[in-house]
Amino acid sequence: MRLIHISDLHFGKALYGVSMLEHGDQEVWVERFLEQVEELLPDAVVIAGDIYDRSAPSGEAMTLFGRMLARLEELKIPVLMVAGNHDSGKRLSFAGEILAKQNIHIAGVLKEELDHVTIPEKDGSGQVTFWLMPYVFPAQVAQKLGDDSINDYDTAVRRLLARQAIDFSRRNVLVAHQNVTADGREAERGGSESMVGGVGQIDYTAFDGFDYVALGHIHASYPVGRPQVRYAGSPLCYHFNETRQPVKGPLLVELGEKGTEVQITRVQVEPLHVMRELRGTLEEVLAASEGSMGNEYIRIILTDQRVTAETAQVLRERLGSQGSIVMELVSDYREYSAACSGIGPKAKEQKLVEEYFADLYREKKAGAEPEPRDLELFRFAADQVREAEARGQTEEMFQSHAKELLKYILNQG
Repeated sequence: MRLIHISDLHFGKALYGVSMLEHGDQEVWVERFLEQVEELLPDAVVIAGDIYDRSAPSGEAMTLFGRMLARLEELKIPVLMVAGNHDSGKRLSFAGEILAKQNIHIAGVLKEELDHVTIPEKDGSGQVTFWLMPYVFPAQVAQKLGDDSINDYDTAVRRLLARQAIDFSRRNVLVAHQNVTADGREAERGGSESMVGGVGQIDYTAFDGFDYVALGHIHASYPVGRPQVRYAGSPLCYHFNETRQPVKGPLLVELGEKGTEVQITRVQVEPLHVMRELRGTLEEVLAASEGSMGNEYIRIILTDQRVTAETAQVLRERLGSQGSIVMELVSDYREYSAACSGIGPKAKEQKLVEEYFADLYREKKAGAEPEPRDLELFRFAADQVREAEARGQTEEMFQSHAKELLKYILNQG
């Protein structure tokens, strides 16, 4: 049986004030992805959470996803998906019973008995059951199972899975959206997902017995502990840090007979805009821009001078003439950085804005760690700060904006 595994679509995502929807990135990706699906004709498409970037997605984001599902339904390809931490499970599973009749199966809300779908034998190797586990918190699982002793993610997932009537003599696939690690070792994070670090760790051995585990939540694509426990990664780069990750793309997973090796290959889907980082002196950056392929999203880090309005205009005009957009322009000039302190563009270069929010939260709350809902607010607030900076606000306005957002968050209880 062949399935395509994708995750972390984040439809509606905006980077530095640039909408990935309005600029065509996500729409073009969907079109190119569907072309690959039509060519490969898998037996199922698995979406491991974070379909949308916000719990209340825009109409345009919902329309794009609706078109994607409609095309998969036309191709008679079953779709199996779970809600991620960015999704509203209740919104995502709206009309779920109707969609299930069209072979579109959505697990948006946690249930004591996980939603599961069995696809009949396609290859002479027996049926495959897909178990759908939306993003879970320990408290949710404790309430569903009536077990107050559950207070960490690893225990929560193990006891939830132990409650399921899974026949491991047959082939089973788990679809989940969690922070899965091998012996506590985490992969390098990118962008807003860096806040995931250390939060909600689940050891990969919790999924022993499953023939394949389709994971979402981390934007890099890599196996965890064993090849069959796998993150697909996001379809596009959603932060410049993610340009350092391995090549992105959907995973084509081929399940043979029970107990045989699972074949996993990447399906290449070219992005509309390539993200690229240019670091160096102004002269070096200008020279490098001459060799640009154009139509790129660019981050520039100057090493010989601070950013001025004149410098910014020269760089934006030069790259803009090639169809590229300068999303971020910062300075790493040591003489300049030594004079800077506090939350500002240079400080943001060294530490993400959301990490500053987390540090200040601990300071204001007597060392208490932020709850998952607080981390989501920090990510949202950080996006607002970055968008404000991208609109050309001064450093003083940047600091004021950040402090106002933090004050609002701390007052939310």
